Amino acid sequence: MQVVLIGVGQAGGKLAQAIAEFDYEMDLGAVTGALAVNTARADLQSLTIETQLIGQDRVKGHGVGGDNELGAEVMDADADQVMDALEGRITSQADAIVLVGGLGGGTGSGGMPVLARELKAVYDRPVYALGILPGRDEGSLYQVNAGRSLKTVLREADSTIMIDNDAWRSSDESLQAGFDTINQRVARRIGLLLATGERIGEGTAETVVDASDLINTLRRGELAAVGYATCEASEDAAENINAITSLARNAVLTGTSLPDAVDAQSALLVIAGEPQRIARKGVERARKWIEEETGSLDVRGGDFPMESDRLAAIVVLGGIERSRRVEEFLDRAREASEQTSASPADPTESFQDDRLDDLF
Repeated sequence: MQVVLIGVGQAGGKLAQAIAEFDYEMDLGAVTGALAVNTARADLQSLTIETQLIGQDRVKGHGVGGDNELGAEVMDADADQVMDALEGRITSQADAIVLVGGLGGGTGSGGMPVLARELKAVYDRPVYALGILPGRDEGSLYQVNAGRSLKTVLREADSTIMIDNDAWRSSDESLQAGFDTINQRVARRIGLLLATGERIGEGTAETVVDASDLINTLRRGELAAVGYATCEASEDAAENINAITSLARNAVLTGTSLPDAVDAQSALLVIAGEPQRIARKGVERARKWIEEETGSLDVRGGDFPMESDRLAAIVVLGGIERSRRVEEFLDRAREASEQTSASPADPTESFQDDRLDDLF
């Protein structure tokens, strides 16, 4: 699958760059272009992908200070600048456009849904969002922002893949070190997922997985998650049957971007590795297990040839609205909204944009 990445805001720009770098270093060829968009000039200066500064008339390159209503207004006013920067990058080869952004900040949470709306009005291909949920310790404003942004992104994007910061950051890591770790882990998962169907190395897939399989999996639900697990592989495919089943279990139960997201409307299983090491019986058993575990009868499966002495399982779960993790986040957002509303200096009182209406 070939995509154009657009990182919106500080977190979005860094993660978009991490995914683009992983794609380049692995020679996957899935990312055909990458652009970072921000209202803060300083956040763009450290990036090596193409950048676009917006909101200069309103915020003079200093960012929106966590105000996602202002982030939405700036993106709405300067969307033509972003569209101009994308001209020539979104070609007929691109199967989809992927927006990447933090749901808790200002530019990303406010600007991402606005840009999704603009892109869908112009381009006739899926527009996906890769949304990062704030951690529990990132402050009440971030929780409120994320709750409101999530609802709007779900409405404007074709599907939203969730990344939960709390899922991977170790308790003894600093906030910045934690984010760096998350970016690298997400980049590997998303990078391999996007490369599914692209020809890597000399091997030939026995059961081909292509862009349409991913598109159809994500089409079935608003929220999605990506699971990943890897292990060493035997040279004898027959000895890898149980390993492949275990990989699928680990990817779903302990390796997803949104923990506890098990119930799903659809799923896609991809086993990556050298074709001679991939046991078809193992792939089929793993696919059957995912059907039973998720309750979905719409589970696609196949293999992704790569030169490696390891096997990896990539699992996409589509339609995970019933996730307990999402409910826990919404409870935090509701509580934060109530606490913030009690303050006389409520930064969300002017949140009246009907495209970013109150989640509650």
